[in-house]
Amino acid sequence: MSETQPPDAAGPLLTWPDLIGRARPVPDATIAYGPDALQIVDVWRPAGPGPHPVVVMVHGGCWTTSIADRTLMNWIADDLRRDGIGVWNAEYRGVDRPGGGYPGTFADVGAAADAVRTHAAEFGFEAQRIVVVGHSAGGHLALWLAARPRITPTSPLHTPQPLKIARVVSLGGLPDLEATAASPDNGCGVEVVARLVGQPGERPDVYADTSLPRLLPLGVPQDLVNGHEDRIVPVRFGTGYVATAQAKGDAARLHLVERTGHVELIAPESAAWAQAKALIKAGLNK
Repeated sequence: MSETQPPDAAGPLLTWPDLIGRARPVPDATIAYGPDALQIVDVWRPAGPGPHPVVVMVHGGCWTTSIADRTLMNWIADDLRRDGIGVWNAEYRGVDRPGGGYPGTFADVGAAADAVRTHAAEFGFEAQRIVVVGHSAGGHLALWLAARPRITPTSPLHTPQPLKIARVVSLGGLPDLEATAASPDNGCGVEVVARLVGQPGERPDVYADTSLPRLLPLGVPQDLVNGHEDRIVPVRFGTGYVATAQAKGDAARLHLVERTGHVELIAPESAAWAQAKALIKAGLNK
């Protein structure tokens, strides 16, 4: 069920200031996919004419805009750009913003992803084979993008022709909303899940559209990269989800990286990111 990477060089775990205190790379363009100021995507375009393979990227931050935005992913987006891979880094309305929560947060992420098809030619992207990468709460949303074909047609989140996803790489994700809501040690707290989708049992129709175990099988390879020392999203969230996905027949794997916390997952020099990038390239056939 899981694979363990050899330990990285000994040393303390990265902290958030270690990452965000660095010079922050900048994208090549920003496009709007809706009228709200948060309905935007940063575009990272590699040098050369293309067509370039492209990754859709979804940031975390406990589904809360004031905690984190898309710029937290800039360092790994830049690393992919340098390696010839385009990045479509999505912003969305969190639960603390007007229109966020259910269904707005999910509708935003879906619309942001679908917009890559509209703009692919403009940026020299080859959008026939898409890998989605998400970190933390964004890992949940990345997996949810692959689950959209499973959403019932009567749901407000149903999309007739959602972007087809070839592979999902979740970095320290929280895929099971019910398990998250029942676990005070999840790093986001249980209240935010209630703000996002309501209390478990309160709106079973909403959980059926948003919590990944209820939408399995996805029919898409799913790779969960987790840090052994992650104190924000403990490893059991990954192991539990992978076991459920495999039992449903999905190709899901947990990649457990030693001496790795939550921040290393989006630090380009880390062993965790090296593992994630290898999985991304495999998904892109690159």
